[in-house]
Amino acid sequence: MQNLLLKLTLVFAAFLFALGFSANVFSTEKNIAKDTSKPINVKVFIGAMFEIGNNSGDKAGEFQFWFERYFANSKPITVKGAANSVYCNQNGVCGSVLGMGKVASSSSMQAIILNKQFDVSKAYFLISGVAGTPPSKGTIADVSWGSWLIDYDLGHRWHPSEGEPDAPTFTPRKGYESIRRYQLNAHLLNWALHISDDVKLTDSESARQYRQRYPQTAARRKPKVGYGTHMTGDTFFHGPGLSSEAQYMAELYGADDYVITEMEAAAIAQVLDRTLGINRMMSLRGAVNFDQGHPNERTLDHLDPAPGETAGGFEETLINISAVGAKVVDHIVENWHVWQHDVPPLP
Repeated sequence: MQNLLLKLTLVFAAFLFALGFSANVFSTEKNIAKDTSKPINVKVFIGAMFEIGNNSGDKAGEFQFWFERYFANSKPITVKGAANSVYCNQNGVCGSVLGMGKVASSSSMQAIILNKQFDVSKAYFLISGVAGTPPSKGTIADVSWGSWLIDYDLGHRWHPSEGEPDAPTFTPRKGYESIRRYQLNAHLLNWALHISDDVKLTDSESARQYRQRYPQTAARRKPKVGYGTHMTGDTFFHGPGLSSEAQYMAELYGADDYVITEMEAAAIAQVLDRTLGINRMMSLRGAVNFDQGHPNERTLDHLDPAPGETAGGFEETLINISAVGAKVVDHIVENWHVWQHDVPPLP
């Protein structure tokens, strides 16, 4: 009897062991399946800064035309630390609204880059949005590719009355040499200009009339695709004095002429530089305002224009940005077998 009980006990113990082993194997297999789920291979990431309302169907902000072109059938992907959801299509194009200003945009970009849902090791980054331009260099509805990115805020400034008469009121702060300016990949820039050179830009009657308030030749012309230094500042600097200071900074840093004032690109470049490098980064901006008033307008009046005194052309500029940028995005995706390795030689 005792032998029978002993045998039954051993059989039951073996059964429990086998059951536990099977459960552990099943659990391990579940964990393995969860941990080895494949991330999305991102070919091009499009970063906008703000959206006015919905991503589609209302007044467009910076993301809406991108969303309607690439992500209308995509589901939102939540990313911890990012300001908004990320959208990806089946062709490896992803995009998101990163937030306005240096902190919001760069923190969102870092959260997305470090998130394991995405493989961005070979991705190209297209940072796009609206901006201002000096009337001596650009006009409303212009589209500009960035050649250099400069952080407008990193340095020392003082009141003009406390310095030398008519001298610049800015000097760079020592220790910021590696993060105050970034030269983007000139080879990639040439590709972007080559691909988008023949895009027909949209214009508006209100913008055409508004341009005539300015005497500068560049301000009065039709919009075009160009390139130059994009000046990043959380400070919404305005007026001919600060515009001249921005140009002074571009010359001081050995960069191209200042043509665009915006609020995010240099900060995003710092995130990319620390993680993936900036070899595959592009900055694309459309001008929706001049960085100063016309000769008969005070700077403060231009900053807060009366009804009917705005430049117009906002939606047209957004259309131009997406039309120009999409040519490059589509070219990269369609020729991914070449572009995934590196920026190819120009034809």
